[in-house]
Parts: sequence; C-alpha cells; structure tokens
Amino acid sequence: MSGILRLMLVDDEAPARTRLRNLLDDIAAELPTEVVAEAADGLTALEQAPSCQADVALIDIRMPGMDGVELARHLARLPVPPAVIFVTAFDRYAVQAFELAALDYLVKPVRAARLADALKKARPRADDAERLGKSALAIRQNLSCLERGRILLVPVAQILYFKAEQKYVTARTEQREYLLEESLVHLEAEFCERFLRIHRSCLVARSALAGVERAADEADGEARWQVILDRVAERLPVSRRQWSQVKALVRARGQ
Repeated sequence: MSGILRLMLVDDEAPARTRLRNLLDDIAAELPTEVVAEAADGLTALEQAPSCQADVALIDIRMPGMDGVELARHLARLPVPPAVIFVTAFDRYAVQAFELAALDYLVKPVRAARLADALKKARPRADDAERLGKSALAIRQNLSCLERGRILLVPVAQILYFKAEQKYVTARTEQREYLLEESLVHLEAEFCERFLRIHRSCLVARSALAGVERAADEADGEARWQVILDRVAERLPVSRRQWSQVKALVRARGQ
C-alpha cells in the first residue's frame, strides 16, 4: 500500500498506546504512518471509526465492555472497514483472530520489526470484510444503535424480535425498542440459528416463542394466527407462508 498508512490505536492502557506510538516512530523511515484516532475501549473506537477512516486498527483484545474481538466484528460492517491487527498480551485468542480475517496477531511486548511486518500486509479492506462476512465467528453478540448522538449496544441475547418498518428495523427487548440501521435480510442470515421469520417484516427469537393463538379478526372465515411471546404482551401476526415453520417450532418446544 503506497502513501501514509492511517492507524487507529485501541487499548485500555495508555502506556500500551504510547508504546505503539514509539514503535511507529522507530519504523517511520521504512513505513510512514499517521495515528488518526485513539480509544481506550471498544465502544469509543466504534464511535470514532466512521469519521477517522483508518486503514488499519491496532486492537487489544482484553478490554472492559466491548472486547477487541467484538469490536472487530462491528468494524467489518462499516462501508469501508479498516484492516485489523490484534495486539495483546495473550496468545490464546490467535485462532479466533485469524478466523476473523485479522491481518496479524501480535503478542506484547511487540518489537518494531514485527510491527512493521504486520503493517506491510495491509491490503484492500473490502477483501477482509468479505472474508469476515463468510466466517462463522462473524456472528455478533451485540448490535449497535445510534441514539441522541451516542452509540448504544443492544445484546442480541436480549432481543425478542426484529420488525422492519420503512428504512429502519426495530429491535424489541423486554424493556424497550431500539432503531437499527440494519437490513432484516442480513439479520436473518447472520442470526438464523437464534431467530425465526414469522412474516416478511418480522423475525422472532426462537427462545422467546411462548405459543400461538388465533387472531381476533377472522371475517373471511379463514384462520389467522399470531405469536405469543415471553415477557411482553404484544402479539405478532404469522403469515400463511411461514405458518408451517412456526407451528413446527411450537410443537417441538411442547414435547
């Protein structure tokens, strides 16, 4: 890659970020770089990423809140994602890191020559995003929601259903709703093991499905069904096309 490489440094320890900056200074003649963003946690890095337009993110793995592996999954879904190099004191995450299409995996303390070799691997970022999208480990544990100028994390395990409404998708938890800038089709593909489509505009968490009941309006004499969910009173309509799958799941859970 020609020109100056734009970097984001993500580590919860300030001395570790300073150490990386010093190493980058040491290799500047061989490989010019510019640090365009720094973050002490994954959530802050995710907020900065769209605007800083880093070519490469150097990411620690063990961080409070959102760890480095989860951050890498979110970064890969940016329109122009940065390449990822993990920089950590632990070597036990190496296999998972490479499944996530990381450029490299550096174990602290990092040597300048080793850092330079890793950064030289930087290549068109779309290739990494495509490989990450095909990885089974690309399944996220949290979804991100922009609300009042800040990013909120929504744990996927707490989501009862997704409902498509105009250009947004609503994610419903027991406590509240969140508006996501996500595609229902992509959510279904990523979380097919956890969610079941019950309608062209709705996915329901399999674990939240408590049963089904006939809908009140049967004016044409044909049965209409709706899903009963755990922990919320709302009922969701089931389309004719999806009814057989919903019925099969309800019967399986009742056994």
